[in-house]
Amino acid sequence: MSGWFERNRSMVLIGLGTLTALIVAALLSGGPRTGADHDPENPGSRGSQALARVLEQEGVRVDIVRSAAALEEQTLDPATTVLVTSPSNLGTSTADRLVEAARDSTLVVAGAAPGTVEALGVDAPVALRSVEGARPADCTDTGLGNFEGIDIEVDQAASYATSAGCFASESGWIVASADEGLILLGAPGILENDQVLRADNAAAALRLLGQQPRVVWYVPSLGDLVGDDGVSLRSLLPPWLTPATWLVGLAVLALIWWRARRLGALAVEPLPVSVRSLETTEARGRLYRSASAREHAADVLRRSTRDSVASHLRLPPSDVDVLVRDVSARLDRATTDIDALIGDRAPSPGSDDELIRLAAALAELDTEVGRT
Repeated sequence: MSGWFERNRSMVLIGLGTLTALIVAALLSGGPRTGADHDPENPGSRGSQALARVLEQEGVRVDIVRSAAALEEQTLDPATTVLVTSPSNLGTSTADRLVEAARDSTLVVAGAAPGTVEALGVDAPVALRSVEGARPADCTDTGLGNFEGIDIEVDQAASYATSAGCFASESGWIVASADEGLILLGAPGILENDQVLRADNAAAALRLLGQQPRVVWYVPSLGDLVGDDGVSLRSLLPPWLTPATWLVGLAVLALIWWRARRLGALAVEPLPVSVRSLETTEARGRLYRSASAREHAADVLRRSTRDSVASHLRLPPSDVDVLVRDVSARLDRATTDIDALIGDRAPSPGSDDELIRLAAALAELDTEVGRT
């Protein structure tokens, strides 16, 4: 054992050092507990740990819940703001449970897609657009928060076609008042660690979430979904896609009908070039020779000779034995000689010279039968 250790001492020391470094890194690491976007415990670029800590420093209590059951166990009152991130994990049942649990609180849903908006029971078309430059507040609902003089700047944002909101876009509001106590935040980027310091994003997030002394940060879990839950594919598609699909389909059918009417009956046309049979025969022979297909060439010659001889004698070419017997009797030649020329069991030529002699013998046989 000591000899083995002496031979591998360097490898053992390297392995122990690596293991020790991994253990120390795991114990001292302050890395994220989760890598989910907009998660309050994710310090990554897409996380929201910075905002959660700033809220706590400003005296706002932040409670994190990760299941529908844990949310229902919370005491949610008018002094509580419920923030929902990762709303794509909400289904019909969990959305109903969320709305019921937060009926006395202010509910803020960050980045709700069309399916999530429908699951929340809100009739508000959603449009996802890129945002160029800073976007001023221009609020029409002061109940959303004091955003006066605030500009937000994000790469992309969803706008909701509701009657009131803040941060207007061409198709709706980026922060929309969707229902009594329900706010749709279409720019979840203002919560992210790497965008919270752009423009007035931090101020907008703090004024939206810091109105009440307590924030319940709800991160929905897929484990809460039931068997028939979820969002239908149709709800995720833009509303103009269905009529556009019908329009394209009708246009394709009209194009097929228009082009098909121009097609008449099939016309038979002669070949543009006439090829003499001798040239075809020579070309086929050259192919057989290049492929060394002597057996196949001999079969073709014998079959052609049988057809010609049978035509002269008015016999069926398929009955080779009868044909051999009649040719032998007509020419007064031995049956074995005739069978060696045109019989099914005739030997194949072993060389090109034998194939040439066979072709000459078959031509002579055809000529003799023709004379009779």
